Amino acid sequence: MALNYVWISFFVIAFIVALYQLIFEGNTEVFAKMMTSTFENSKTGAEIAIGLTGVMTLWLGIMKIGEKAGMIEKFAKFVNPLFSRLFPQVPKKAPAMGSVVMNFSANMLGLDNAATPLGLKAMKELQELNPQKDTASNPQIMFLVLNTAGLTIIPTSVMAVRLAMGAANPADIFIPTMIGTFISFMSGMIAVAAYQRINLFRLPVLVFIGGFLLLMYGLYAWMHTMPSEDIATYTAMIGGLIIFSVIILFLVAGARRKINVYEAFIDGAKEGFTTAVMIIPYLVAILVGIGVFRVTGCLDFITNGIALLVGWMGLNTDFVPALPVGIMKTFSGGGARGLMIDLMKPENYGPDSFVGRLACIMQGSTETTFYVLALYFGSVNIKKTRHALACGLIADVVGVIAAIIIGYIFFH
Repeated sequence: MALNYVWISFFVIAFIVALYQLIFEGNTEVFAKMMTSTFENSKTGAEIAIGLTGVMTLWLGIMKIGEKAGMIEKFAKFVNPLFSRLFPQVPKKAPAMGSVVMNFSANMLGLDNAATPLGLKAMKELQELNPQKDTASNPQIMFLVLNTAGLTIIPTSVMAVRLAMGAANPADIFIPTMIGTFISFMSGMIAVAAYQRINLFRLPVLVFIGGFLLLMYGLYAWMHTMPSEDIATYTAMIGGLIIFSVIILFLVAGARRKINVYEAFIDGAKEGFTTAVMIIPYLVAILVGIGVFRVTGCLDFITNGIALLVGWMGLNTDFVPALPVGIMKTFSGGGARGLMIDLMKPENYGPDSFVGRLACIMQGSTETTFYVLALYFGSVNIKKTRHALACGLIADVVGVIAAIIIGYIFFH
C-alpha cells in the first residue's frame, strides 16, 4: 500500500504545483510539459523492458543450465551460513539461494546488465516459496532492500564518466564510494532485520562484515597507487573474467552430467522473454509518476528547502548543489546520472570540485529504490509490498547522509 500512496502523491502534488504555477506565475507551458513528460516516460518504460529482453533471455538461459547441472545448489550451500541467517524462511537447498548470491556478486562488481536478470530470476524463485502470492514475503523484502542498498565494490560506470569528463584522477572516488555503499547496505540490512526480528549478532554475519572490511582494505592497498586508466582496465578485466568463468563452469558441469545444455538454455531463455513483457506496465507506471513530479520543479523545491534548513542550523551548505543527485537516484538512475554529469561540466563545478566528487559518491552509494520496487515486484505480480519501501528509503537516506559526511572527510 505504501507504494500506492507514493504513486498517487506524485501526480496529485505535481498537479497542485502546476496549477499554482499557471494561476499565480503565469506559466502557460507547465501542463504541456507534464503531458510531454508522460508520453516520453511511457515510451522509456517500454524501451527499458524491451532492452532488457535480450540480456534476460541470455542470463536466464544460462541460469537454467546451472540449475540443471546442480551448480545453483552448490552456490546455495556455500553461502548458506550467511544467507540462512538473513533468509531464515528459505529452505537450505532452494535454488533461490544460488540466484540471490549470484545477483549480489554481479552487483558488487558493478555489472548491472548481468545483475538485473539474475535478480529477477531470484525473485521468481522466492515467489514460488511465497504462500501469499499477492503479498511480499519476508525473504523477498530482505532481498529487494539489499538490492536497493546497492552494495558495490567497484563503481566502474562512475569512474568511466569521470574519465570522460576530464577528471585529473577519475578513481579518486573509489574508496569513498565503496565505504558509502557499504554503509547503505548495512543500514538496509539492519532496518529489515529490525522489522522481521532477525538477530544479526551471529558469527557468519559478523564474519561477512569483517571480511568485507578486509576486502576493501586489500583493494585499496592494491589499487591506490595505480594510474586511473589501469584501475579501470583491471576492474573491467576482473568483472569479465568472473562472469565468463561462471558461464563456462555451468556449461562444463552440464556437459559432465550429460544434459542437453542447448535445450536447457532455450527453456530458461523463454522465461526471460515472458518476464520482460510482464514488467512493462509496472515500469511505465512508476516512470510516468516520477516524470511529472520532476518536471513541475517539485524536486528542486525539496532541495531548496533542505538548503534553507541546513543553513538555519548554522551548518555548512557546500554539499547542497550535489544533493539533487542523491534524491534523484532514488527515483531514476538515468536522471541522477544526467544531474551528475551536468555538475561536472567545466562551466558549472567541474569533475575535480567538491560538488563534482560528492555527486559521484552519491551516484555510487545509493540505488533506484522506486524503479527496483516496480521492476522486481512487478515481475512476480506482488501488489502488497509491506515494509519494503520504508526499509529501502531508510537505506537511501543513510546512504546519502553517509556520502555527504565521507565527501567532507575526503575532499573538503
